[in-house]
Amino acid sequence: MKVVVVGAGPSGLVTAKSLLENADADFPFDPIILEQEHDIGGTFRYRTYENASLVSSKQLTSFSDFRLPLSHPDHLTTEAYVDYLRDYIDHFNLSDKIHLNTRVINVKRHTEGGHIVSYVSKDAKDSEWSSEVTTIHTPYIAICTGLHVLPWIPSIPGIEHVVAVNNHIENPVFHSYEYKKRAQLQGKRVMILGTGETGTDIAYEAAKAGAKEVVLCSRAGFLSFPKQLNDFEVFGYKSDKGPGIPLDSLITNLAESAYVHPWVEGSHIRWFISDFVIKRLIWVLTGTQAGCNQWVGELEPERLGRAYVFLNKSQKAMPYINRPYRNRLKFFDYIARYIDPPEDSPPQTDFAVDLAPFPTHFLPNGRAVFAPSKRKDYIRMKDRDVRPELVIYATGYKQEFGFLDKTSGYPTPDEANIRNVVKEGDESVGFIGFVRPGVGAIPPIAEMQSFFWISLLKGKVRQPMPPPRYHLLVKETARIKYGVDHSTYMSTLAKDIGAAPGLWELWKEYGTHVLVCYCFGAAFTTFYRLVGPYKSASAPGIIRSELWDTILRRGFMGNLIMGVIPMIFYLSLNIIAFGLGIAWTMLGGRVE
Repeated sequence: MKVVVVGAGPSGLVTAKSLLENADADFPFDPIILEQEHDIGGTFRYRTYENASLVSSKQLTSFSDFRLPLSHPDHLTTEAYVDYLRDYIDHFNLSDKIHLNTRVINVKRHTEGGHIVSYVSKDAKDSEWSSEVTTIHTPYIAICTGLHVLPWIPSIPGIEHVVAVNNHIENPVFHSYEYKKRAQLQGKRVMILGTGETGTDIAYEAAKAGAKEVVLCSRAGFLSFPKQLNDFEVFGYKSDKGPGIPLDSLITNLAESAYVHPWVEGSHIRWFISDFVIKRLIWVLTGTQAGCNQWVGELEPERLGRAYVFLNKSQKAMPYINRPYRNRLKFFDYIARYIDPPEDSPPQTDFAVDLAPFPTHFLPNGRAVFAPSKRKDYIRMKDRDVRPELVIYATGYKQEFGFLDKTSGYPTPDEANIRNVVKEGDESVGFIGFVRPGVGAIPPIAEMQSFFWISLLKGKVRQPMPPPRYHLLVKETARIKYGVDHSTYMSTLAKDIGAAPGLWELWKEYGTHVLVCYCFGAAFTTFYRLVGPYKSASAPGIIRSELWDTILRRGFMGNLIMGVIPMIFYLSLNIIAFGLGIAWTMLGGRVE
């Protein structure tokens, strides 16, 4: 039963591995990975740049049964992550399943069922694709080409003037996927369009490279948080013991994603309450609730919080961005403060990255024009003569699937209405890795999606499935609608496939240590391999060591504030909802 997997990034690799491990007599899966590049790794290999590192922790990002040692740094460089993927391939003997330099050019439906996949190849030394087309007839196809492949470049009137004025510079306007080294930014007036993690990363790199000017343009603001919490100071006492706490390991399981009443889950009240508390907490610690020590670029109030946006965990540029705006009495800094990441001897101690709105257009002389508003960054920049020599679109990516035959009626990820993995009635086509968490990582989500897809193909997903309640809350007009809450999405998939453990079940089989770790830990994929169809013998050991370490790092006060108190509060909400649900059922209603 040949299964074609398109793409050899982390999603494609874990899907192939999951198919191999869960093949049986009825479903003898035999995956083959087709990758058009000459190496594995996808975005982490081909759309990365100098000094880039993951903003998700190794604890969350690593696959459930192939881990990195405790001694390894929490956040990997992109090079180190690709090495991790190579080790994953070797460990699970996937090499023979991977075909590099192989481009899928067409996928169409077979008249007798299944799909015909057509592809071309080239030798590693060749630059041209072979004219010889090879085909495979497959019952199933997993599309794992990734969210970040085709650049999305919005139209800005007059951008051609920037090119004309700066014709002495090679490539004065380009997308961030073409950015590779600091040397590209040195000595130039740089404008970066987009305040996602890539945009703020490049702003920092420009400051470090000795750019003459750096203007970072934000369309509607961003929400900044550090990827690792270790730089707080309270009454002069600095929390510098140990390696810090990865941000994505803080959200606990019990009553947050596990054992949540449908009414509580459907109302998203957990998200709203945690947003409310976090805003007040960071105000006490940093003096602003726009983000963690974020003094400009704030989101509008109705979009400020975990329920709405992807957190920007690239914190390195914040000292440069904050510099013109930070205004807090030293008295309050003594009580509590967050210390921005060290600037590491910047080329100019007074250098600032200027935040600005998106330009509406460029004048013939190359000057940027900004739309009037009440934003702090506009007020500061409105009279500035901003004429960039280099404009970099850090505007993200779009999804297109030109290889899917238009006459065959294939769905797109946006149309995958069953857990964002398949379209109802078209389960033989799986989209793996096409959601993005607000806080979290795509690779572990892809692993859970691969489990879900396999269970769906085998007819072993619980029915009926509850409605999806894991999507981030966005406007109908939003361009990106594939955002999810990481822990809610993971636990939903786990419940669907029978991999979400019960507390009594955990205690009986594994004891108190694993039970407590499950309750206090984040939604690590390893937790969903303790029971159910994807049970792994290595899971208990990983939980008792590596994942237990993430809980110990919080310390007593951290576990009290971020664990015990939220659990008690959310459990109380669930108990109230449970009681009301019983009463409603007795009156003839239904709890959904």
